[in-house]
Amino acid sequence: MAEYEDKVRDELVLWQRKIVKRSSLFNRMSKTTQTKMNSLIPEKVHNVVTESIKNMAKATLAGSNVTTKKEAFMEVNLYEQDKRVKQKLTTYRKTAVVEGAGTGAGGILLGLADFPLLLSIKMKFLFEAATIYGFDTNKYEERLFILHVFQLAFSSDEKRKETFETIKHWENKKRELLDMDWRVFQQEYRDHIDLVKMFQLIPGVGAVVGAYANYNLLDQLGETAMNAYRLRLLGN
Repeated sequence: MAEYEDKVRDELVLWQRKIVKRSSLFNRMSKTTQTKMNSLIPEKVHNVVTESIKNMAKATLAGSNVTTKKEAFMEVNLYEQDKRVKQKLTTYRKTAVVEGAGTGAGGILLGLADFPLLLSIKMKFLFEAATIYGFDTNKYEERLFILHVFQLAFSSDEKRKETFETIKHWENKKRELLDMDWRVFQQEYRDHIDLVKMFQLIPGVGAVVGAYANYNLLDQLGETAMNAYRLRLLGN
């Protein structure tokens, strides 16, 4: 077990370097363009979208907490926890792929339905992961941590580094947090997935793009969740 934990610590070092690494030029240019576009949108529209995403995320959090089995994994070692989370990720990734292909093949209307469906799949996976690693999702602070893991997975360079520091020093930082900055939360998430999801609406290629995009988005979330919880369990 000690040997496995040493291996995980080495992986955490590499992951932390990846987190603080500057994103590609294409991604930075996309973010700049999306920021400019956001500045042209009326404030009332931003408020409506923010409130919608906030309500959608909170409803998903509540639903996921109810449907997640509260099994006790506190006595299980990290190797078994990681193994189980990887198994869960495989299941949720398959679900996301099927959902992405289905909504992508359905054109614009079903493509728009992909947003809340995929959000629900992602949140459900995070609740499963938290439970497997032994954290009580009935606690508000753990649901807040889940939202920060989500934000860490899907945000720009600056926000990703800031969120990582919050997660890295969670025991101290959580005392300062009352709620998420929902405006930032929804803009970072939308900016992260908007470009690829736009291609999902194109007839003929939408199914392939949807399946591929959802596969990679779940992979990204899985890696982030595993390492965020590993960091909490093993310390910095």
